[in-house]
Amino acid sequence: MAEIGKVVLDKGWLAARSTDIELTGVQLTTTNPPSGPDSTWMEAVVPGTVLATLVKNKVVPDPFYGLGNEAIIDIADSGREHYTFWFFTTFECNLLNNQHIDLNFRAINYSAEVYLNGHKKILPKGMFRRHSIDVTSILLHDRPNLLAVLVHPPDHPGRIPPQGGQGGDHEIGKDVAAQYVEGWDWIAPIRDRNTGIWDKVSISVTGPVKIVDPHLVSSFFDNYKRVYLHTTIELVNKSAIVAECLLNIQVATEVEGNTCLVEHLQTQNLSLPAGAHVHYTFSEIFFYKPKLWWPNGMGKQYLYNVEITIEVRGFGESDLWSQPFGFRKIENHIDSATGGRLFKVNGEPIFIRGGNWILSDGLLRLSKKRYQADIKFHADMNFNMIRCWGGGLAERPDFYHYCDMYGILVWQEFWITGDVDGRGDPISNPDGPVDHDLFLLCARDTIKLLRNHPSLALWVGGNEQVPPEDVNSALKTYLKLHPYFENLNSDDISKRELFPVLKDPSQYLDGTRVYVQGSLWDGFADGKGDFTDGPYEIQNPEDFFKEDYYEYGFNPEVGSVGMPVAATIRATMPPEGWDIPLFIKLPDGYVQEAANPIWEYHKYIPYSKPEKKVHDQILLYGTPKDLDDFCLKAQLVNYIQYRALLEGWTSRMWSKYTGVLIWKTQNPWTGLRGQFYDHLHDQTAGFYGCRCAAEPIHVQLNLATYYIEVVNTTSGELSNVAIEASVWNLEGMCPYYEVSEKLTVPSKRTVPIFEMKYPKSKNAKPVYFLLLKLYNISDYGILSRNLYWLHLPGGDYKLLEPYRNKEVPLKITSQALIRGSTCEVQVRVVNTSKKPDSRSLLDKNILTKSSRTGDCDTTLLEPVPSANEKKQEMSLFQKIQRNFAKERSSLKVTAIGGTEYGVAFFLHFSVHDSKKDKKEGEDTRILPVHYSDNYFSLVPGEEMSITISFEILPGVNPHVTLHGWNYQGGHTVL
Repeated sequence: MAEIGKVVLDKGWLAARSTDIELTGVQLTTTNPPSGPDSTWMEAVVPGTVLATLVKNKVVPDPFYGLGNEAIIDIADSGREHYTFWFFTTFECNLLNNQHIDLNFRAINYSAEVYLNGHKKILPKGMFRRHSIDVTSILLHDRPNLLAVLVHPPDHPGRIPPQGGQGGDHEIGKDVAAQYVEGWDWIAPIRDRNTGIWDKVSISVTGPVKIVDPHLVSSFFDNYKRVYLHTTIELVNKSAIVAECLLNIQVATEVEGNTCLVEHLQTQNLSLPAGAHVHYTFSEIFFYKPKLWWPNGMGKQYLYNVEITIEVRGFGESDLWSQPFGFRKIENHIDSATGGRLFKVNGEPIFIRGGNWILSDGLLRLSKKRYQADIKFHADMNFNMIRCWGGGLAERPDFYHYCDMYGILVWQEFWITGDVDGRGDPISNPDGPVDHDLFLLCARDTIKLLRNHPSLALWVGGNEQVPPEDVNSALKTYLKLHPYFENLNSDDISKRELFPVLKDPSQYLDGTRVYVQGSLWDGFADGKGDFTDGPYEIQNPEDFFKEDYYEYGFNPEVGSVGMPVAATIRATMPPEGWDIPLFIKLPDGYVQEAANPIWEYHKYIPYSKPEKKVHDQILLYGTPKDLDDFCLKAQLVNYIQYRALLEGWTSRMWSKYTGVLIWKTQNPWTGLRGQFYDHLHDQTAGFYGCRCAAEPIHVQLNLATYYIEVVNTTSGELSNVAIEASVWNLEGMCPYYEVSEKLTVPSKRTVPIFEMKYPKSKNAKPVYFLLLKLYNISDYGILSRNLYWLHLPGGDYKLLEPYRNKEVPLKITSQALIRGSTCEVQVRVVNTSKKPDSRSLLDKNILTKSSRTGDCDTTLLEPVPSANEKKQEMSLFQKIQRNFAKERSSLKVTAIGGTEYGVAFFLHFSVHDSKKDKKEGEDTRILPVHYSDNYFSLVPGEEMSITISFEILPGVNPHVTLHGWNYQGGHTVL
């Protein structure tokens, strides 16, 4: 008997080019199946793309390495048949009488023919739609079932013009597919246009009745004391007789370990006629003061588990469905004070600081593990929103699951871009895809797929463009708000009393989220669709704070540089790609960078902008000697650039701005622009500049006025706090020290406190460090810490070059704790240099309880697996446990000698595998790694505690290394 539930088919797949196979699909799934990898068939990447499979088997070069993409034939030159591929696998399943089995494809690109045991089914076109085929009648019970899928590329793959451009020749816009695949100014073209089975394939076993697409909605009354859960489901009776059913809905919370507390259980009897497909709405379920789901930085992400089961008389349990669900109320409107779109969650305004997202990997090698790292990185940066850009994907449920867990709001766009759908060079087709009905079918299916996630905040018609008129009108109809959600400013009981005469909100396709027709409309940029987002290049840091920097209330795209660390350049490019740019001095005194061809191919953004009067920000530190020097100085610039960007926006929180989204947070390939971590998952210093600037409670220096400001984005007033400001020169002296009076900072405000006057003093040094600390007066607990390195107006940082030779002593205490396959390292770093003039009581940096409350135990919030999945996961868990017993390492103390006193500058950790058989030039980094902070500096006598966590695999021997501006060569601390 097959167990009720779903089994994912993600192993054992083979692939072959269709032109290399002379057999038919019927023959492949009856008399002539492939027996394994051979000269024609290769191991396939499923989920993934044809190109991902070819790269895995080394049939083509890695398109993300160097100029490897140039050696791969483009579909425009090869023809679509070159990237038309067979995918083949087998599975076993034995059904009982009255059991049914569906074969499910959560997404393919672009169309496919499915053969199972000699029977053919057609999967129609469209990249963003699910397919489910009832294969009960053709299933083999006594031997493996043979499955072959012939996948065809998009109908209009287009051609890449010589000049490249945004979306190539824009032909891909005629299909309902991802548009970035023809190349953009941040990515090279994807040669197969992402052809493949790019999301999960599964089989699902049910009894006579199947549950389809439940919809969960919550409504709130009496200031969140009374909350109602509304639920509508679709039920399909697959049998030829009436099904007498018992329908159950259960809402539970996990209180400890694997112990669940069932808060609500509702049952209902119903009869389903033979072959019926009906919608059923449960009676609403009442909750008194439930725990709410909050975005990152505002509170915890409480998730309840909603489970729906159906039992059929004479059969037993027929189907089950479960979903983590968060109670939260999201509203947004155009703010009258700023003109920007203002978001509220659970009645609290939220200042949006986040980023634009394309997708995790350009070859669609998507996985839970990679998604979790991606989304946790965004939470670690203290971001609260991700915009899923319209030229990318309708993101996957796994992406949304981790956004639910880590509190990241999601702005989801449909598949329209200005460059491909009506604008661009050459001017593109304004009528969108050829098949509008297909676009709308994919849109409806996407809404059903994602609507239950609390992180989903907004639907948007397209990027820098609105959909064609008929499509836009249909989307407005599909996403029409339920009357309760049209005006959420009132919690009147009269609203509650309307429910008996209104359609239940769960009966809407969504009904709860606002639809905005385009990313530059209705509260975003100028609100009228003009190109008023950006800019996208290096800026003078002080400009972000100026009144005339950006005119509108919410900027959906502002970008800048994104050079990774040197180790990433060496890992992703051959030696000829290690040459740093030439610095060409122009007649007006500005410098223009000339990068090597490989950097240009990988879309490098220079660190100078002569036409915008921006001097080369790397040269402010002196001319770099080599790749390592260039990349380290780039990290200094990255940190300053992105901290200033977010601090500049936050400086005018609510008075001028309601939010900003950075273009972009990461690259789906090895690009050299607009990223806070690279494709290998190593963070740039800009990551930590953002993390600092986007703290919910923050102290900062306004770089335009030199006033010290306190930012309070929380819902509570800050009282009994003070600011300590200290300046440290390169000799290690503290010539300026000031402590504010006792402060009170209102909720949701940025308040200037006092001017930092050191630059105006008579003996001010050309380069200096400024350390700001906001602390509780009662216990000296640090609420925010922020260190700047600054130069006097008109100056530069070149005095930091000889500072690299300054030997400042450090003491590092470290200890590792291994839990299963996760290693957590606690490190305490102390600057032990002499303190010539210390008046501070805050050296120990005792942090108050983190104001970012988004961290959560991931083990408590994973989706409930089926019995088969539990067996597979337990087997893996047992293997890991055998290899990694829980253990705590002994305490290790490392002293880095030095006789001078001063600031230990720009310290950063990395984790490596200490392999004995290391090859020359091999990248030994362990990635990803999560650091509680990195690229930090310590003034004399100051100490800092850092937590480092990462996964270790069998056979890997990790060690932790500390580098710094004046700690060259690296020091192993564990």
